[in-house]
This record gives sequence, C-alpha cells and structure tokens, in this order.
Amino acid sequence: MLADVAGIFIDGRYRVQVRTQVADEFTPVDWPEQRLADWLPTQLQSGVLAYDPWLHTVSEIADLRSDLSQLKLAPTDNLVDLIWADQPAAPVAPFTAHAIERAGERHDAKRARLAADLKQDAAILTLPDSIAWLLNIRGTDIARNPVPQAFAILHKTGRVDLFAGFGKADGILDHLGPDVAVHDITGFLGALNGLRGSALIDARTCPDIVATTLTDAGCEVVQAKDPCILPKACKNAVEIAGAQAAHKRDAVAMVRFLAWLDSQGPDAGLTEIDVVKALEGFRMQTNALRDISFETICGAGPHGAIVHYRVTEDTNRKLGAGELLLVDSGGQYIDGTTDITRTMAIGTQTAEHRQCYTRVLQGMIAVSRIRFPHGVGGQHLDALARAPLWLAGQDYDHGTGHGVGSYLSVHEGPQGISRRSEVALQQGMILSNEPGYYREGAFGIRIENLIFVADAPALDGADDRKMLAFETLTYVPFDKRLIDTSLLTQAERHWIDGYHADTLSLLAPLLGAGDRDWLTTACAPL
Repeated sequence: MLADVAGIFIDGRYRVQVRTQVADEFTPVDWPEQRLADWLPTQLQSGVLAYDPWLHTVSEIADLRSDLSQLKLAPTDNLVDLIWADQPAAPVAPFTAHAIERAGERHDAKRARLAADLKQDAAILTLPDSIAWLLNIRGTDIARNPVPQAFAILHKTGRVDLFAGFGKADGILDHLGPDVAVHDITGFLGALNGLRGSALIDARTCPDIVATTLTDAGCEVVQAKDPCILPKACKNAVEIAGAQAAHKRDAVAMVRFLAWLDSQGPDAGLTEIDVVKALEGFRMQTNALRDISFETICGAGPHGAIVHYRVTEDTNRKLGAGELLLVDSGGQYIDGTTDITRTMAIGTQTAEHRQCYTRVLQGMIAVSRIRFPHGVGGQHLDALARAPLWLAGQDYDHGTGHGVGSYLSVHEGPQGISRRSEVALQQGMILSNEPGYYREGAFGIRIENLIFVADAPALDGADDRKMLAFETLTYVPFDKRLIDTSLLTQAERHWIDGYHADTLSLLAPLLGAGDRDWLTTACAPL
C-alpha cells in the first residue's frame, strides 16, 4: 500500500473475482507474471518501504533487498493492528492428540529420526502443520484446517520446546511426554534470544523476525528446508489406509448428493446456497465429519468461471436449465482429508459444453494413467493434463494439482503438479488432479480426483527400471451426459468404464436402494 495506490497481487485463480469485487479500491497486478519487485519501481522510485516482519518470510525480504536497492526496507509494527480496536480474541480451544492408530508413527520416533539428520543445534519450526505432524497433535485454531497455532524448536537431542497459547496444551501433556516442554507462546522470541550455536530456518516459510532475532542473539543461522516438510508429505501405510477410508466415506456422501441433485430436475428453482447446504448436510450425515476442508465452491453458469468462487447471499443465483454447475468441496475426517470437484449438467447441454468437458476429463485421465521414473517432478507432468485443451487452443490459469495432508491442510507442500513444482514425486505423496476450463461470463469446468504416488506395477517385456504411478483415492462418477465419446480414444473409454465399475463395486453396498439405483445408471459402461 502506497500513498496513492494499493496493489493486489493475484494468480489465475482469483483474477476474475478480484477485478469484479475490489478493483475500484485496489490495483490488480497479475502474479507471477509480474512480481512485487517488478511492480514497485513503477510506483516508488526512492524512500523507505515498511513491512511487518511477522508477515513476510526471510526469502521474501532478502529478494526485495536485492532487487530494490534504491529503497530502504524497514521492519515496523503492523499498521492495521494499530487501528483495529475490535480484533477477535485469540482462539482458546485446546489441542488434541492424534492417535498412533491414525498417525502410524509415534512422535518420539519422528523426533529422533529428524534429530539424527539435523546438522545444526536446533531447527526452528514455524509452520502449524509441521508442528502438528511432528508431535502428532491437532487443533482448531484455523477454520477448516485442524492445526495448532504454535511455534516449536526441535533440538539436536530430539527434545522439543513447544510454544502455545496459555493452557492450550494442558490436556495433552501425557501424550507429549517429558521430552516436549510446553511454554507460553509469548516467550518464543525470548527463547530464540537464548539459543547458542547454530539454528536451521526455512527461509521460504520462516518470518523475517525469527532470523533477525537469532542473528542479533549471536546464533549462526543456517537456511535449509523445514525438516518436517518432506517426511510429512510422504504418507506412511497407516495414513494411506486412512485416506482411502475417508475417501470411501466421503464418496458415499457425494453420491447421495448427486442423486438428490438429479432428482430435483433443472426447473426446481434451486440456488447455489441450496446446493451447498445440501452437500454439507450429506457429509454431516456420515457422523464422522470434523469439518469441511475448505469453503465449498459452488458456481452455476458464469459463476463457474470464477475459479475460487464463494457464494454469498448477495451473489446467490438460481441454477438455470442448460447451465453447468461446478462444485468443488471436501471434508476433514479423523483419518483423512478429502477434496473433490465435479461439474454437472443442469438440463440439456450444448455440444461446446460436452467438448470442453471431455477435453478436461481427458487431461485428468492422462495424469491418472501415467507411469514415470523416480526423480520426476510435477512440472514434468503438468502438460499431460493440458494437452487435450492446448490442441483446441484452450488452457487454464491454475496449477493442475496440489499436495494434500493427512487430517491436516487441504493444500500442503512441497509436492504439486504445475509448471513451478520442481519437487520430485515420491511414494506416499497425496496430490489433487484437477484440470479445468473457464469461459469468463459463461461457464466453468473442473474435474478433480485425489491420487497418491505408489510403485508402478511391473509390465511384461519391460526393462528393470523402477517406475512410479498414481493410485486413485476418489471414486465418484463423472457426468456421462457431458462426455463426447467421439473425442475419446479406446484407452480413455476403457479407463472411464473401469473407473466407473470400480466406483460401483466400492460404493453400492453402502447405499440405500434409491441411491444405489442412481449409481448403477451413472456407472453404466459408455
């Protein structure tokens, strides 16, 4: 925010939304095509640029200092906080233990394993999901994400200092044990002041104030990856089994929802809010839902083209005959986190709707079927999902897939499927597979399954090179009314029929008669 202009940096997911909702007050800047360091010199040629050192990472500030040598960067108190008199109180709900039956590994074993590889005297942990994973704890401090607001210091000995709000860890002291010391969160910076020797920080995620506090205390700061990031991403067998159970449970709710939606007909007068409430109701009826995993995205007609659209009373619209309905949703269950998108036909669709939908589906199938060598990252696979669209002169402005946690954050690094994702995919990583296509002012299409990385099955006649592949977690039928079978290859038809056969076999025994009949029809061969 400058004297006369306030820039808002947006990637492809939010550009339509931002320009519609806040462009009268903020200046939209397309990111990552234009970085902050590219934009600022056009607005501010000299002077002092203030920043909140709690809200900007070490690497962000270092890059800005390098790129903006004509400006002086100065840490300051948050100016919004200074005028925000009625801020909500800090959350007080207690932390809970995440049982070994769900985690698959005790936290003392995790601490010992990570400490054994730690070359520094301590590692500073500032990501809530890293702390949740390492200590096998969960919280309700951040809506939709079962993580604790906390900081932690992992010492070379395997001992941990945990910094949390007053009393929030009192109920899990027995779970944490004697080698995890609990302190009030207000003492975090003081503890950093007392560290000696060397400390690891992840410059990409660590607040700048942590690095400056350590440096001022005379501690050697070493920049490296958060030691929890990769182990957390590679789910163990217990976590994968939990994810499969959660997705099976969630799929039953989704099928019941889709059957209900079809029963309403295109002229029922349903609104987007009606759809959201119905879907969340079916998830609640599992009696296992802890929370939704993010705010449900439900866009009818032109709202479907707003990638992360969130319906409000002001924007709520009725579903119209001949429109597409895009619903992206998920659930948080004690054994796993789900995320699924389906695009449905409301009444009779155009040939263009079917062609675009089919190209998106072909891209999703291409990623689902791929085999790839060890060392391949998401950036190598992203084009597979886009190829059918590219051949038609079309594309989408978001990544193809993101990592997903194990009863943790629905968006989890470091893995992903996008042009920027350089991390090699490894066994146990869970990712989304969600290509899309969006016609601004008209319609949006996205199809999303969750998948995980596993050893690829052996092939007759192949060499002995070990390969990886994706296994599917999400089993919910696609809308066959939107599939243009003339565009499909024989292999794609076979994959769809096999997927639907597996879906029917998995879910039919868990459904009542009416929903089972709907599923049988939805999963019939092409």
